[in-house]
Amino acid sequence: MKSKLGLRKGGLVARVLAGAWRREPLPALELSELELDEVAPLLYGSGAAALGWRRLSKTELSNSPAAELLHQAYRLLSLQSEIHEQKIERVFRALREASVDAILAKGWAAAGLYPERTLRPYGDIDICIRPQHFELAEEILAAPELSDCWLDLHRHFAEIGERRIKDLFDRSRLITLGAETIRILGPEDHLALLSIHLLKHGAWRPLWLCDIGAAIESLPADFDWDVCLGRNDKRAGWIVSAIGLADQLLEANIEALPSAAQPRELPAWLVENVLKQWANPFAINQPPMSHPVPMMSQWKSPRGMAKGLRERWPDPILATVSVNGRFNSFPRWPYQLANCMSRVVRLVIRSPGTAQ
Repeated sequence: MKSKLGLRKGGLVARVLAGAWRREPLPALELSELELDEVAPLLYGSGAAALGWRRLSKTELSNSPAAELLHQAYRLLSLQSEIHEQKIERVFRALREASVDAILAKGWAAAGLYPERTLRPYGDIDICIRPQHFELAEEILAAPELSDCWLDLHRHFAEIGERRIKDLFDRSRLITLGAETIRILGPEDHLALLSIHLLKHGAWRPLWLCDIGAAIESLPADFDWDVCLGRNDKRAGWIVSAIGLADQLLEANIEALPSAAQPRELPAWLVENVLKQWANPFAINQPPMSHPVPMMSQWKSPRGMAKGLRERWPDPILATVSVNGRFNSFPRWPYQLANCMSRVVRLVIRSPGTAQ
């Protein structure tokens, strides 16, 4: 019964967000006021409130209390978007003045795929720095005047870590923000990053799949699928699986994609698990915040250890990625068990003071 309820709620989220990133006309939306009351908190809490309002703004539900909640969130996000852009501009100005080159990804770069950036909220500023400039960038960005910027510095983006940094910079694009020039990933690398990031985190946030839908439907004419899918067969399969989820759950248009990027039938467990995640799409319910107590405190007794492992039994999507598995119809428990065992090994060799 609980499983069916989760699927139904997740299905409501999918119904509202289907095609929500598109310019006019938007897909038709069939939703009752009771269903809107149920889905509005899920949209609001997962960062998809602005997209939800966009879908509702020209329907008969636009004057309902739940729609007004989403409308107010849209207004607030509009203000926050301007503030975030000013921060990004300041960060890149500081780097430019020190002759440090950087690539910005996800967040603001993903927001550029939408009709207006307000529709895609973000917090962290994810930037990748060339290795020879990394320590200098850390020093520059630690300046007091940038303390209000939530920075996430990377030597490389782990999701596409097999790609050479030089190639990422060579394929990157430059766009203007205010008085600054911002470097972002090329569309091939960005779609790969968005896809693997979605699966790496269990696909719990609906907005991430909207990013993929928006990216797919805005591919440039010279998009290179060989570059996007890469040389790693398993990772290419992950990217295609993410595209398949965008197609099946959010009605992303994949008709123009080549056969190599056309997803085969997705395993039922994958689709169902995403919908169940979307029935409760809040960061506080995701690891490590969802872990009630540190694992080391449960390590001293077999009963405590068993309880700790049950509480940390990994999501099947996350587990598949963590052990470099494939998204097929085979059972997930071997991957989940392997994930648990690897974490137990890491726990054993870590000091008690740092175990989580």
